[in-house]
Amino acid sequence: MRKNLSADDLAELLQAPLLAILATRRADGTVLLSPVWHEWRDGGFSVVIEADDVKSRHVQRDARVTLVVAEQAPPYRTFEVRGEATLSRPADLPTILERIAVRYLGAERGREYGVEMDWEGELLRLMPGHTRGWDYRDETA
Repeated sequence: MRKNLSADDLAELLQAPLLAILATRRADGTVLLSPVWHEWRDGGFSVVIEADDVKSRHVQRDARVTLVVAEQAPPYRTFEVRGEATLSRPADLPTILERIAVRYLGAERGREYGVEMDWEGELLRLMPGHTRGWDYRDETA
């Protein structure tokens, strides 16, 4: 297994339209795992969530989160980021949402997705505090 891979080493993985798993903490300390659309941009992850979503409430109470992106086929590349998330409502949130939706749904449907949304969103931003990246390229070649 190749270990200690960076975001640059795994750039292709981070640009793929794969679901990420976001781990947030409940009040009792247990972990909630949520599949999310994401975008790796400017050295961190962006995830658009509903303003009153359970993930938002968790982050407001405890900003420590983990996000993992992993492939389901060889070479099983994986990138994990742990750190403190921030929540904001930037003016360009609709643009960010559209850009992310286009990655997952394609150009036409992705542009429509943002227009159809009738909820207020927030941007969850996670900059790396700690990262782990690996793949099994040597074992699956």
